[in-house]
Amino acid sequence: MIPRSIISAAKQKELAERMAALGIDEKDLVEKFIHAQGRGGQKVNTSSACVYLKHVPTGIEVKCQETRSRAQNRFFARRILADRIEAGASRTACDRRRIRKQKDRRARRARTQPGPIGSEGK
Repeated sequence: MIPRSIISAAKQKELAERMAALGIDEKDLVEKFIHAQGRGGQKVNTSSACVYLKHVPTGIEVKCQETRSRAQNRFFARRILADRIEAGASRTACDRRRIRKQKDRRARRARTQPGPIGSEGK
């Protein structure tokens, strides 16, 4: 996956296990290397160290250019992608609870409040 000399084997193994637990497979990722932007001088301008990752099933996109090393950026991009997918899974559960509470509140309000003006005599 990533050269071992830059990222420790323990960190790589931990990331691989985390990605497997979240159901992220390498074949579901679209990976591109593009020119980085911003500071870094000649090295940044000539090498494609910025990593673009897209997780096809969820459509989540990550762009990482934290360092000038492509290998480190690949590792960081995968870690960021795992964070976003994990946050997205917990966010959907929170959204469901929030929507359920809103519906309950609206239903309670509809039961207790009177109807529109002029509808009493019908």
